Amino acid sequence: MPELPEVETVRRGLTPAMEGVVIAQADVNRPDLRWPFPVGMAGRLTGQKVLRLRRRSKYILADLDSGETLLIHLGMSGRMTVSGDPLGRFVHDHPAAQKHDHVVLHMANGARITFNDPRRFGAMDLLPTATADLHKLLAGLGPEPLGNDFHEDYLIRAFQNRNTPVKSALLNQRIVAGLGNIYVCEALFRAQMSPSHKIGQITPKRVAALVPIIRRVLEDAIKAGGSSLRDFRQADGELGYFQHSFDVYGREGEPCRTPDCPGVITRIAQAGRSTFYCAQCQR
Repeated sequence: MPELPEVETVRRGLTPAMEGVVIAQADVNRPDLRWPFPVGMAGRLTGQKVLRLRRRSKYILADLDSGETLLIHLGMSGRMTVSGDPLGRFVHDHPAAQKHDHVVLHMANGARITFNDPRRFGAMDLLPTATADLHKLLAGLGPEPLGNDFHEDYLIRAFQNRNTPVKSALLNQRIVAGLGNIYVCEALFRAQMSPSHKIGQITPKRVAALVPIIRRVLEDAIKAGGSSLRDFRQADGELGYFQHSFDVYGREGEPCRTPDCPGVITRIAQAGRSTFYCAQCQR
């Protein structure tokens, strides 16, 4: 499932084609994805200007001038791609329609935004912009790891007197929003911290050091266009490249990349998820 860097990469790719632009026509080609689309979604989108395109955790939010917000979740295999030439730089023909093109937004600037989702685990919803943060998918989320509310003092407080392994704590969306398995593994490696450490036993100094490390891992991944492991593509259809920089994720049995470390990368299961780490240098 796409994590924060992949969703942010898609948002940035969609912004030039959508923000400030009217949806000339919305085509909704099936009644549902993970759950039913809202009643009259095509009509409620058609003719509306996209005022702002933003991200909350792993969700893309398009605020419309109707006072509604289109919530988008890519699910396991969902892609949002742009075709056409909204910036007037060169001519791109729109591709032929594909079997799993479930929602298509024809923008007034000539761009076409296509939501393609073979497995149909993605989702879309329409909600009042003024109360969007109260939506059931957004209401319980913790602070954004790239935002000002995620800081050293906050994480120290969140970890105090708790017996949860640090890997599980960082995956808890109520503690920090948007982190997923890949980037938690990578951040803990950079912090040289065991994923099994109980958070209540980690010194405040080490907890504080996690904050800039998490931010740097996410920023590096966004700069690389995210990670393409199975289905993920950027908004222009290109692959992400951060998977070529993984230090631990997916590298079971391979040598640790820490200089002079004799260890190899180990995979263990934590709460049903694969955790990759080096037992020699992550303590």
